[in-house]
Amino acid sequence: MSAQPALARRLGTFDATVVGLSAMLGAGVFVAFTPAAEAAGRGLLVGLGIAAVIAFCNAVASAQLASSYPSSGGTYLFGREVLGPWWGFLAGWGFVIGKTASCAAMAMTFAAYALPDTTSGTGAGWGQRVLAALAVVAFTVLNLRGITRTATAARVLLVATLVVLVGFLVLAGTGDAQPTAPLEATGGVWGVLQAAGLLFFAFAGYARIATLAEEVRRPEQLGRAILIALGTAVVLYLLVGLALVQVLGADLPGNAVPVAAATDALGAEWAVPVVRVGAAAAALGALLALLAGVGRTTLAMARERDLPARLASVDPRHHVPDAAQVVIGVAVVVLVLVADLRGAIGFSSFGVLVYYAVANLSALRQPAEQRRWPRGLQVLGLAGCLVMAAALPFGSVLAGLAVFAVGALGRIVAQRVTSR
Repeated sequence: MSAQPALARRLGTFDATVVGLSAMLGAGVFVAFTPAAEAAGRGLLVGLGIAAVIAFCNAVASAQLASSYPSSGGTYLFGREVLGPWWGFLAGWGFVIGKTASCAAMAMTFAAYALPDTTSGTGAGWGQRVLAALAVVAFTVLNLRGITRTATAARVLLVATLVVLVGFLVLAGTGDAQPTAPLEATGGVWGVLQAAGLLFFAFAGYARIATLAEEVRRPEQLGRAILIALGTAVVLYLLVGLALVQVLGADLPGNAVPVAAATDALGAEWAVPVVRVGAAAAALGALLALLAGVGRTTLAMARERDLPARLASVDPRHHVPDAAQVVIGVAVVVLVLVADLRGAIGFSSFGVLVYYAVANLSALRQPAEQRRWPRGLQVLGLAGCLVMAAALPFGSVLAGLAVFAVGALGRIVAQRVTSR
């Protein structure tokens, strides 16, 4: 690996925090509450708490690993180094397929808020799908221009997102709107666990920080960046979730644009366009950060020949994984043209929960001199990831298992061909 081109260390700790926070405050805060409410009803906020606890366990595991292995690839690299090649492949493949689906969800969320022709349900018209595809193409090109441009754009989009969310929370706190009916308790314990798995999709943005380890000037500070980003996101998610339940109640399930709908219900029709613009900006910020993270994990897997070697290409001028970014961009465009938003969220959650299960197991196996957190947190994180993955909608679990099987079979075939 020493002869392979390296990525340039151009990011500061603040830049890494911004990229991770942008990934968490995208489609999740503006859309993930809808499928979670469908699954858990009034247990939505309990599911949010479970997701936040497991996300914290995963975050400290990722931070501990990233400090010891400051190279591109995230848990794919950690799994290979600590557990072995097959574990690394399992994590990397889960990340690539899960976050490719997540990119599609972000792009579709952007289109749903940017084109206000669909105000209920999770379906998307062709106008929205085309707009989402164009956003993916534009941001793939931006990522190809260099990581510093990616971080700068993420910073601008994050500011717009925070302004809109704070404004919405002020409106919700000062308004007196009453829902047509309260959110009912549905789904039982299993529904709450399913909601936790769906909401975990929104918290997983801190993985972007770990995957950028090879491009951060002080990788030993990645743990701080991860925890700051996650803590900020948890507080905002809790406040927004409370506001949506209070304002929309039984109207929350099935609503494709819940924050915009809640703003309208508060009697602030003038603010609805502002919320739509902010939500669109948030989804774009998350899309930008996600495309960067998936490209770098794909690069790491290609370096180890777990994916085609051509994907290990690094642009000599901009120092980005150019071939990987293009392939991921094409895959996301295909998904936004054919996929359903709720299905994309469930499938993404399954792949990423497998990814973090490997992260927790890797951190659990680290030697004492590399440990920074109690082992109990990794045990809780590992168990939580497996339970939430199993509780996801059956179609998402089945599709996830099938794609993992295809990936494993492809790796076996490739290894046999190489050995001959």
